Amino acid sequence: MSTAIVLAGNPNSGKTTLFNELTGGRQHVGNYPGVTVEKKQGTYETDIGRFDIIDLPGTYSLTAYSLEEVVARDFLVNENPSMIVNIVDASNLERNLYLSVQFMEMGIPVCIALNMMDVAKKRGIEIDIDKLSKLLKVPVVPTIARSGKGKKELMHAVAANAFKDVEPLKVSYGLDIDTALDDMVKLIQPAGFLTDHYKPRWTALKYFENDQQVIEAGKKENKTIALKLERVVQKTADHLSSTLDAHPEGIIADHRYGFVNSILKQGVIRFYQDENRLLLSDKIDKIVTNKFLGPLIMAAVLMGLYKFTFAYSGVPVTFLENVFGWAAGFAQQMLPDGILKSLMISGIINGVGGVLGFVPLIMFMFLGISFLEDTGYLARMSFMLDRVFRMFGLHGSSVMAFIVSGGIAGGCAVPGVMATRTLKSPKERLATLLTVPFMNCGAKLPVFALLVAAFFAESKALVMLLITMISWVGALLVAWALRSTVIKGESTPFIMELPPYRLPTLKGLLIHTLERTWQYMRKAGTVILGISILLWAMMTFPGLNKARLAKFEYKRAAITSGLSLQTLNDIKTLEEKSLTKKALAVKENLLQVDLDQARAALKNSIAGRIGTSIEGVTRFAGFNWQTNIALVGGFAAKEVVVSTLGTAYSLGEVDPQETASLSNKLKKEKGWGPLTAFSLILFTIFYSPCFVTVVCIARETGSWKWPAFSVIFNTILAFTISLVFYQVGSIFF
Repeated sequence: MSTAIVLAGNPNSGKTTLFNELTGGRQHVGNYPGVTVEKKQGTYETDIGRFDIIDLPGTYSLTAYSLEEVVARDFLVNENPSMIVNIVDASNLERNLYLSVQFMEMGIPVCIALNMMDVAKKRGIEIDIDKLSKLLKVPVVPTIARSGKGKKELMHAVAANAFKDVEPLKVSYGLDIDTALDDMVKLIQPAGFLTDHYKPRWTALKYFENDQQVIEAGKKENKTIALKLERVVQKTADHLSSTLDAHPEGIIADHRYGFVNSILKQGVIRFYQDENRLLLSDKIDKIVTNKFLGPLIMAAVLMGLYKFTFAYSGVPVTFLENVFGWAAGFAQQMLPDGILKSLMISGIINGVGGVLGFVPLIMFMFLGISFLEDTGYLARMSFMLDRVFRMFGLHGSSVMAFIVSGGIAGGCAVPGVMATRTLKSPKERLATLLTVPFMNCGAKLPVFALLVAAFFAESKALVMLLITMISWVGALLVAWALRSTVIKGESTPFIMELPPYRLPTLKGLLIHTLERTWQYMRKAGTVILGISILLWAMMTFPGLNKARLAKFEYKRAAITSGLSLQTLNDIKTLEEKSLTKKALAVKENLLQVDLDQARAALKNSIAGRIGTSIEGVTRFAGFNWQTNIALVGGFAAKEVVVSTLGTAYSLGEVDPQETASLSNKLKKEKGWGPLTAFSLILFTIFYSPCFVTVVCIARETGSWKWPAFSVIFNTILAFTISLVFYQVGSIFF
């Protein structure tokens, strides 16, 4: 039998690190029912039993202001876990224990994991663990999550205290509020008002904290009792306002902090060094977040990340390209000519293989981003960019949504859209979630890597940095335009806590990197595979009667050369070194015949007709009909752009031994060059979000109006930018 426990705590308290340490590879990620908030679950098995562990979203409070707070609280209330393991940052004890008090007020068993004890020690902080446990009346276990220290002791404490009946903590909030709470409990308890989910006093507190979710639930439960409770709250609030010039929410928060402070002052915490000394993190921040040096360091960090990614991913990327090239050659030899052979080589191997070939690059990019995230540097980027974002009508919290979406390259717009829930202002949130799709997500990265490798091989890292800057500047300008027109509203202040710098653990980096890489590979093996097969079919049918055309063309070649059809077929299969000049010329003509026929069949297919129909417009941006097919597929998922180009150009091949990478194929194609490639890069940056992101925007906004706006506006913007760039560039190059 397993025991269900939840990990909960403030952001940056080491909660996710502890979760990874406890569960290792025995974890999976999904969504909470009915919402798109990420849900992480895993198991911890030991001689004392099996534990099912749920990692709740980080939160500072259980009053439902944001969706993460709603999810965290609802899970605690509705799922009735055996115990809450509250991860507390030992170096910021007073602030972290504020949430602990709220957990204890719920009446659920709590065990405190006093984490980051090493950081507290470096800061000169000494904590009396036993006294803290005695005063709070809950087990307290010191841990260092990043090294796994204390995890066994923690789980033994959990096993010993789970399922115990505990009395909810009662904090005194002053005579006025305490009296009102007692009166409200007398109304709630006899009527069984919301008691199926909440403790009576806790419900009364939520009314005082103006928790709209509880208030709405109360109206549905019993309007009469709900109205009486609201009257008690209003009467008390009016009295507090007139006598103390204060609001109930503020008084409750003050008394909770007062309760925590009274605990800590009873000899729980001691500073054996000057608590005001300049810490190492502060010293680093004086340089890293400097208004002049900070942006230069940030650019250097990004440049270094791209150099690291391209330098170390080159060999494995080439290896995978050779593997898929060998697979295509093997299929070419083993399978008989026909639809199945075409599907295997063009639809699957060259399609999906083109996407999977970039797995090493994606993995190294994720590794670099995980390192920056775990060290605490990404939080500094938010801090530095807040002032810039406010100029464009966004918020400092928007920065993390941009970074998660691929602001450094390699993220995903879906969690980026979901990350906007931390923004309290609806206007800033809407402007952010409409612009995060401009970031260079992991799906766009293969497109950029393909084109950069083909046409900008001498300056890969610099071009990638330029692409990143373009996406950020474009997103900010669009946000400014939206906030100045359709989403007008005042900006809200930005407050954030900068976590201390930490050296990431190898285990944590590997878990984060492999988890994200696997998600990319799983998408390539499912969604991208399905779309690739569909697009292959659209690029194959109805085709042309190639057999009849080939027979006609070969007869004409036989008459022209004076050779028989059998001789022509023999020449076509022989190696070039064994042919005379005349025979070699004949072979080249025959291969050109096959090439023309393959291209004609592709152009006559369903996808070819779609691409050709819009080529009259897209050619002004440098896009031919084959590129159009890829871009249409990209509306579903951006990786499809690469897989579709791979399919389109492999369908046009006539040499069975051709195993060159797609980059090399594009370099040889007529009409392709640096100008066309960068025009396509610009279009890929800005055009419509992928289908999954569009659905996510609809769910987050509660309407299809804004997703439709995003698809139409982004595509028009992307084409306009590419068209202007290509036309101006054509004048000079």
